[in-house]
Amino acid sequence: MTCPRRQRRLTSMSDATKVAAAASSRDPAVGLAAVASLRGLLESLEELQVSNARDQGWSWQQIAEVLRVSRQAVHKKYRRFGF
Repeated sequence: MTCPRRQRRLTSMSDATKVAAAASSRDPAVGLAAVASLRGLLESLEELQVSNARDQGWSWQQIAEVLRVSRQAVHKKYRRFGF
């Protein structure tokens, strides 16, 4: 069962195709709003997968290598979530 916080984020992913299409709009207001939505979706997906990795015993170094960031950067970003 998905926790409510993650479920809300996963539900928003159902609109990802529409948002991706809007990102190529010739109307800057539509395109930029879509880019902002995609940025939020990306952050939610990253948080979900970092949580999954930590739940499965991955080290901060392993996660950082896959995300192509430093171990310190990923740990600093997600330690507030208690991962």
